[in-house]
Amino acid sequence: MSIADFIAGIFKPAADLVDNVHTSTEEKLVQQNVLATIQNQVTAKLIELESQILTAKANIITAEANGQSWMQRSWRPITMLTFLMLVVLDSFGWLANPLAKEAWTLLQIGLGGYVVGRSWEKTVKKIKG
Repeated sequence: MSIADFIAGIFKPAADLVDNVHTSTEEKLVQQNVLATIQNQVTAKLIELESQILTAKANIITAEANGQSWMQRSWRPITMLTFLMLVVLDSFGWLANPLAKEAWTLLQIGLGGYVVGRSWEKTVKKIKG
């Protein structure tokens, strides 16, 4: 579900109410316009907040990549190599206990975050450079 669909779902009851009010067509159009304006403002604010969150995440990853400590710079690759090793061992049935569904979900989230993080890191370096 996209942000736009979510916000439209929130405002749908109010839009339906405006449609069902027994007033002139002109008054309904004015109310629908006001409601649409509010909905657009909320959508714009949510997009702005999402952008700020992504920027903050990118700054954290950049700070880690530029850190002084070897461990600070390397924990993400070490984690992903560990996940890779677990996947290979699980695929060949070499683990005493197979990976649970939750472990696979964690792996998907971790891999997605790692790939996005590395992409942001490389993009930021190119932009700054």
